[in-house]
Amino acid sequence: MAVLSEEQEMLRDMARDWTTNESPVAEWRKVRAGGEAQAYDPAAYAAMAEMGWTGVVVPEEHGGSDFGWLSAGLVIEELGKTLTASPLASSIVAASAIILGGSEEQKAKWLPQLAAGEVVGALAVDERPRHDPAAIETQVSGGKLTGTKAFVHEAHGADLFVVVAQDGLYLVKKGEGVTLSDRKLTDQRSHAEVKFDGAVADTLKGGGDDLLDQVLDRARIVTACEMLGMAQQVFDTTLDYLKQRVQFNQVLATFQALQHRMADLFADLALMRSAVEGGLQALDSGFGVPRAAMVAKAEANRVLNAMSREGIQLHGGIGMTDEYDVGLYLKRARVLEASYGNIAFCRNRIASLGGY
Repeated sequence: MAVLSEEQEMLRDMARDWTTNESPVAEWRKVRAGGEAQAYDPAAYAAMAEMGWTGVVVPEEHGGSDFGWLSAGLVIEELGKTLTASPLASSIVAASAIILGGSEEQKAKWLPQLAAGEVVGALAVDERPRHDPAAIETQVSGGKLTGTKAFVHEAHGADLFVVVAQDGLYLVKKGEGVTLSDRKLTDQRSHAEVKFDGAVADTLKGGGDDLLDQVLDRARIVTACEMLGMAQQVFDTTLDYLKQRVQFNQVLATFQALQHRMADLFADLALMRSAVEGGLQALDSGFGVPRAAMVAKAEANRVLNAMSREGIQLHGGIGMTDEYDVGLYLKRARVLEASYGNIAFCRNRIASLGGY
């Protein structure tokens, strides 16, 4: 596990206390039942902003705390444990795109608003059913952007889109020339097909030729943090269930076959944590980010897939019922696994980074 400073431990504990007491899974059920397209509680997001979470990676001169990526990851992990619905992760990624590639004017305009939680950001990349940043048809002509993004997370609550076009990244405000169509995915969170038809676009000129890769690496690592929190919670919930459930006059946890399966999952969880924290530390150090990001996302995909499947099976038939929380984690897991690269995509990119 990563060695945390006293301030980071305090941040983690604050996030853990808040999610446990103020945003348990029951709160997500309320949001889901409400049926709002944005699929999160604005009051909860405002509370996150008040606690400074929305500005963790934003420089101090632009209203943030510049507390680093490891600190941001600690918060996202805790949110993942309780399936807290919020646009925090997407706004952090949007802010990072502006930090990396924005002009001083763009930074001064948008970063304070993102850090304060006054503006929600979203990353719009993919145009096909699977993640493929090389297959981009969106174009910009005369400062107007035209194209369609198939799956944009947190689109309904977003005020600002970081849009990938053929010749770079652009900032587009929600409004004229931007049309959303709901995408109903299994996790029931906010996803939309976003059509840009002559929307005013402001280019991100900095960051170098690999700006898109840098932003996507951050998106992958942040997504892996949420997946880590989910995997930890599924493991803990399943273990508690096995310790309580009695079958054939014996507690399930006493069966050696089940003990072996939980031991395998425990080892997988440790590997996943190492990979995800390695990605966060790479971001903070600026060294080896591309490979660390792909390893983090690949391992998160592998372990959460196994953890969610085993969690359902070890709960038995009731694991598939909506009454039990474990099924909600499986549904969210499948969406996150496909986001910014499934395991095959990640492994292929790792190979290409190694020159194979």
